[in-house]
Amino acid sequence: MGLDFAGMTTRIVSDRQLALPGSVLAIGAFDGVHRGHQALIGAAVSEARERDLPSVLWTFDPLPKVFFGRACALLSLRQRLALMAALGPDWIVVAPFNARYAARPAEAFLTDLGRINPQRIHIGQDFRFGARQSGDLALLARHFPVTPAPAITCPAGERISSTRIRALCANGRADAAAPLLRPPHMFGSPGILPLTEDLRFNEDHHD
Repeated sequence: MGLDFAGMTTRIVSDRQLALPGSVLAIGAFDGVHRGHQALIGAAVSEARERDLPSVLWTFDPLPKVFFGRACALLSLRQRLALMAALGPDWIVVAPFNARYAARPAEAFLTDLGRINPQRIHIGQDFRFGARQSGDLALLARHFPVTPAPAITCPAGERISSTRIRALCANGRADAAAPLLRPPHMFGSPGILPLTEDLRFNEDHHD
């Protein structure tokens, strides 16, 4: 499927539906698509345009923390995709996260990434992948050029994170969480950009 924002189309596929000769990639859960996520995605999209390469965002559904019962999602998949697409990537890859996927070795994820030949990966510094979170940035950097995203802070100097946003909302402080999620000039009201198509991915078997 594709989403069109301001004349720019983002195509959405599963992790087994895309192969590219080169790309610039951003990986993450992107739960909430908060200002830290926006900075990471923006850096990848900007570099891709400078290098005349496709920009790809790689995310997961359900989110790993949600699958393991450690957190509730801030947004639905449809909402996440709409906000991510509004930032201008060429592609969004959604990897179906399930027990089989979680049990795969870290090398399987590296093989997945190899199909899109990332010339640069923009990623959060705490990202882990593979069974028992055995893969980290050091392993990723042995296979691909990696740029860890700097921490994005609010005016008070505190790091912006999905965990912090959840805590604020749980404590009845949604007004304090809102500025951390998305700048008003970018997305207008706190409402979500609508999608008119159902998301349908081929069932993939991750062995």
